[in-house]
Amino acid sequence: MYNIKNVLIFGAGLMGKNIAYVMASNPEFEVTLYDIKEQDPKEGIRRNTRELVENGIITSEEVEKHLKRIHFTTDIDHSAIKNTDLVIEAVFEDMDIKRKVFKDLEERCSKEAIFCTNSSVMSPSEISKNLKFRERFVGTHFWNPAHLIPLVEVIKSDATTDNVAQTMMDIFEAVGKKPVLCRKDVPGFIGNRMQHALWREAVYIVEQGIADAKTVDDAVKYSFGLRLPQLAPLENADMVGLDLTYNIHKTVLSDLCDSHEPSPLLEKLKDEGKLGFKSNEGFQKWTKDEQERLSSDLNKYLIKMLYDK
Repeated sequence: MYNIKNVLIFGAGLMGKNIAYVMASNPEFEVTLYDIKEQDPKEGIRRNTRELVENGIITSEEVEKHLKRIHFTTDIDHSAIKNTDLVIEAVFEDMDIKRKVFKDLEERCSKEAIFCTNSSVMSPSEISKNLKFRERFVGTHFWNPAHLIPLVEVIKSDATTDNVAQTMMDIFEAVGKKPVLCRKDVPGFIGNRMQHALWREAVYIVEQGIADAKTVDDAVKYSFGLRLPQLAPLENADMVGLDLTYNIHKTVLSDLCDSHEPSPLLEKLKDEGKLGFKSNEGFQKWTKDEQERLSSDLNKYLIKMLYDK
């Protein structure tokens, strides 16, 4: 068994800060945040958790207790890195950058340390392919915002031991997350495979002129989207009967989008510089106020769903 006391979060961006906050909820952990840029990550964590305090889910005093267990460094040769038991990397989604991070860490960290990569789609097998101790490398995909979304996907690489995978499942459960095990290293893991299958069909409906973008989103928000948190797809299939599910699939699946390439409409919008919030227009037009409201409403919704506040 692994004895985890010292945790390193490598990368102090939005995800890294929130992951550090989550891991610091365990009073037995000392958490070090590393980044190449000098900053005060604790102020960022206070901002990110403000809504939890305002809604009475956690007190400001409890947040400060978490923060006392979080330390920051820009020194990759810091003793905290040398002595870490567990690394969770949260840097930019770039294969070369991630491989270099773990090469540098393998040269510095204990030979017993568990290495985790926080990636939404990138293969832990590929990221770790040049490491010496691949058996203690595992994917750990936190969902954004990491301090609110319960799910963490634990993804076994082609070399991850069962012991390492189970250790991470146990650790995440202990800090209040909902870990799920992805037994095979496949693109998109579990959640994103299903999410982007839905996105592909949503884009296709717009592309084919069946409905406009807002109508597609409304159809999700005011129908099956409402019940998904309580009634998941395979539960729903069992509820209505697999014979009915089979008959529906015989009728509808042949007409669904099955393209293995991004939609021509998506490519057209990208080429026109219509990139969504960052350009104020994507499938729909967005003012700054609308963007801020949508982001704020998401956090309020999550807090209501998770904490009934």
